[in-house]
Amino acid sequence: MTELVLASASPARLGVLRAAGLDPKVIVSGVDEEAVTAGSPEELCLALAEAKAVAVSRTLNEGLVIGCDSVLELDGVAYGKPGSPEEAVRRWRMMRGRTGRLLTGHCVKDVAGGGTVKAVGSTVVRFGTPADDEIAAYVASGEPLRVAGAFTLDGLGGWFIDGIDGDHGNVLGISLPLLRRLFAELGVSVTSLWR
Repeated sequence: MTELVLASASPARLGVLRAAGLDPKVIVSGVDEEAVTAGSPEELCLALAEAKAVAVSRTLNEGLVIGCDSVLELDGVAYGKPGSPEEAVRRWRMMRGRTGRLLTGHCVKDVAGGGTVKAVGSTVVRFGTPADDEIAAYVASGEPLRVAGAFTLDGLGGWFIDGIDGDHGNVLGISLPLLRRLFAELGVSVTSLWR
């Protein structure tokens, strides 16, 4: 069986993969995300995903390495994790009642075979209109400080999301349909990876 490695510390990504029948080994890349720049939000999340996959693949002799990174695109600007509670509050006041796109870059490297495939998943997110006291309580929970876009769909932030258009897994940080297509491009059937 092919060893599968997730180059991410994200518990949400790991949870999605495990629930879908995979049991990847987790190796955190150590990539300095602040040092990576790009011309657009799509290019940024893809560059970060590839940097993570490449960094981890250099430590291995074989296996498939999955690198992912997510950003929220709003008005053409990429937003990752907020740097402080104050930034999270500002971000939520800006997002409420609006629509953005959660973009997740995916990169899969076949370490032994040398192949690399990558793509960006995009899901439209319609934000609700939480009151200032709800935003303050949400930020005080600490959750929005740990995630791209300062919100979760499957946690406390879900109360403030009116809906999405597209793959919900992509909002959690990894798109199963997109990942299946990337595996296929490398000649790997996802069912061969099921535990």
